[in-house]
Amino acid sequence: MSAQFIETDEHKEFSTIERCHILELLNDSKDRTQSIARARVEPGVITAWHRLKGTSECYYILSGEGEAEIAETEKYKMRPHSLLRIPPDTAQRITNTGKEDLIFLCFCTPAFSADIYEELE
Repeated sequence: MSAQFIETDEHKEFSTIERCHILELLNDSKDRTQSIARARVEPGVITAWHRLKGTSECYYILSGEGEAEIAETEKYKMRPHSLLRIPPDTAQRITNTGKEDLIFLCFCTPAFSADIYEELE
């Protein structure tokens, strides 16, 4: 496999049933080892409880403030440069507790696909 260069297109951001906005940065149908997306959660919004079947996810906060809830028992204050690793099959959601958009990268291993997303609400 050779190197892959991708220029992102902000116009491809879309809204989800999870109550956030996603811009897929890397999700190659030929390489399912990983995916990367940028998530944006508006002020005051709490994303829906969900889990990713068989897939771990890491959040890396770029800007804004929030609180991540994991497995309904763990809470983490999130701010720029915070990193949170979420094990596969674990309930999760995040709240934007700030006054500006909460923007973070989502790294999924293996790659995200719609069939692994499980809504829990």
